[in-house]
Amino acid sequence: MQWIQQQFQSYLPFVSENHLIQASLIFFVAVIFSKIAKIIIHRLQVHAAGRTANTFDDYLFGILIRPVSLSILLIGIYMAIVRSQLLPEQLDIVESILITIAVFFWLSCVLNGAKFVLRSLSTNETKVKVVQQHTLPLFENLAVILLYGAAVYFIFVAWDINVSAWIASAGILGLALSFAAKDTLANLFAGVFILADAPYKIGDFIVLDSGERGMVTHIGIRSTRILTRADVEITIPNAIIGNTKITNETAGPSSKFRIAIQIGVAYGSDIPKVRAALLAAVMQVDNVETTPAPRVRFRTFGDSSLNFELLCWVREPVLRGAVSDLLNEAVYNEFNRQNIQIPFPQQDVYLHHVDK
Repeated sequence: MQWIQQQFQSYLPFVSENHLIQASLIFFVAVIFSKIAKIIIHRLQVHAAGRTANTFDDYLFGILIRPVSLSILLIGIYMAIVRSQLLPEQLDIVESILITIAVFFWLSCVLNGAKFVLRSLSTNETKVKVVQQHTLPLFENLAVILLYGAAVYFIFVAWDINVSAWIASAGILGLALSFAAKDTLANLFAGVFILADAPYKIGDFIVLDSGERGMVTHIGIRSTRILTRADVEITIPNAIIGNTKITNETAGPSSKFRIAIQIGVAYGSDIPKVRAALLAAVMQVDNVETTPAPRVRFRTFGDSSLNFELLCWVREPVLRGAVSDLLNEAVYNEFNRQNIQIPFPQQDVYLHHVDK
């Protein structure tokens, strides 16, 4: 900025000795340069960036138009004020105000660019495996914190504020807050680890050790929300989820879920007939997947029954309850048609008479 000001000062005396006229000329030239810069960047966006396959350079030139043109204009305003000699004592304050304005505009530009890059990387998981859809909120929040911190630092420097003292004060304040809000911080750290490790994602069906089961509807920094089959939304702090065992019913090669129907038949039953009856019952129920095929397993010899297990798959865990209900009904009706007995516990009581 000093070099530009010296160049202007070397040529301006040839124009006029009036400082206000020179200041007006500086401002006018800055406006022209600002318009020229805007036109050049726009032409680069249309002609040069438009020839490439990716959209990053198009977006980059688009977000650079405003901060670049504004920065040129702010430099011109500062030089015009200096040349006018109207505010010699307030010149430092004016410079700090102009730098602060420029910092806010460049912060918006860099922040939008960072978010665009992160979202582009999250859609192409083959290039950067760390940045994915489920970790995108984590990286966006980190980018916001870092960029806002850098902006505050530059603003403090512009206003000649002692940054080291503020950092020391922030450290003491942070230590006090860490003791006062340890539970909140535990949830925040657990939320970061959940987003990074991704034991589940939105839309998955999870089961906690405490018995809660439902579909994940929201993964936040502080808590996770699941929607149960009773249409009740449960909010669980991330610190609890981070310290418990989670069963993800949707994870794996596919989202299919296996249903196991246990049934006992009387001793003496024809085992091949029982197998055929169970498979016939499956064929009568909708929403049962054909791949993998349903199967029957002869599990154990019970106290009063031969225990079988009918295994079949549904498309997603949410269908488990409805299909299990239909399977139980179909098995019962099929056993009645084929005269296959389902035993039930019985006790025989013998009364022994003793003569006195």
